[in-house]
Order: sequence, then structure tokens, then C-alpha cells
Amino acid sequence: MKTDSNSRTFGIREFTFIIDKALYAALKYREELKLISKNFESHIMLAVSEVNGCRICTYVHTKHALETGTTKGELSQFLSGDLNAVDKNEAVALLFAQHYADVQGSYDIKAFEKVVEVYGSKKAYGVLAVIKLIMFGNAWGITEGFFTDRFKGRRNPESRLWNEILVMLSPIVLLPVALIRNIFKKKI
Repeated sequence: MKTDSNSRTFGIREFTFIIDKALYAALKYREELKLISKNFESHIMLAVSEVNGCRICTYVHTKHALETGTTKGELSQFLSGDLNAVDKNEAVALLFAQHYADVQGSYDIKAFEKVVEVYGSKKAYGVLAVIKLIMFGNAWGITEGFFTDRFKGRRNPESRLWNEILVMLSPIVLLPVALIRNIFKKKI
């Protein structure tokens, strides 16, 4: 759910799902992740962060994009939602990344098939893995931002303190459980 501040709120149920998907991607698609250049990775992460409204992630990935070769002009256009500024070879992946974030992981399989068609299976799964990993970063980063804003007198009316605490502390329990669960899960 998006809030007035343009950041999505993530409940503990959603966050549990996101952690599971991110850890699966990190464990099962290590080789595929290596096929994604650092610059392309930063663009995918920016596309997802823009949809989710994670200001912490947007800052970090903007800095990374500049360090990996994106010009300030390209970045300005990209952050304003103008995909004409991106490399044409990245457009399908970035549109899919935005779609994935917009539907919170319940993506249209035909949209992913298009990614496979354009990039090949291995690179497409690398793109998907990057998306799942940044979704985890966004969910945690947005929640942490809401928590710290609360103490600066800028409480987000869509967020609840108990949820912020649960989400921020849950990786302590959820990561080991998801790790065990995903180690034995077959790669699809």
C-alpha cells in the first residue's frame, strides 16, 4: 500500500514473503546474478525503489549508478520516470522491475517470459534475482525510515510502531528459517 509520502508500507506477512524470495534468489541464482553488470543492477534497483518509494535505497543506488557510469542527465531523466533515457537493452528489464514492484511480486508470467525472450533464461533469472533482493532492501529501508522519522516528529499515519519494530527485528528470526527452508528447495 502506498502512503501519502509516496512510500509503500510493508506488513510482517509481506515482509516474510519478501525475505523468503530474496534469500531464495541469493542462494539459487548466484551465477545468474553475475551476468548483470553493476550499472544495469543499479538501474534495476532504482526502478524498483522508485515504485516502492524507498528514499534510502534511491539515494544509495543513485550514488552507485553515478559511480558505475550513468551520467547525471541520464539519471535525472530516469528518476523522473522517463525510460527513453536508459539503454534500450535495459528497457524491458526495467519495465518488468517496475511491474514486479507495483504488484508486490505477483507478476504476470507473460511479462517475465518477455524478459526471458529478450535476455535469455540465465540473464532473465539474474534480473529477477536483483529485483527480489532490492525488494527486501526497500521493505526494510522504508520501515526503518518510518521508524526514525517517528522520532523526528514526522510519524507516517499509514505505519504503526509495532509493525515497524516487528519488521526491523524479524530478520533475526526469519533469515535463519528462510535459509534452512531455501537450502533444500529445488531451483526452478
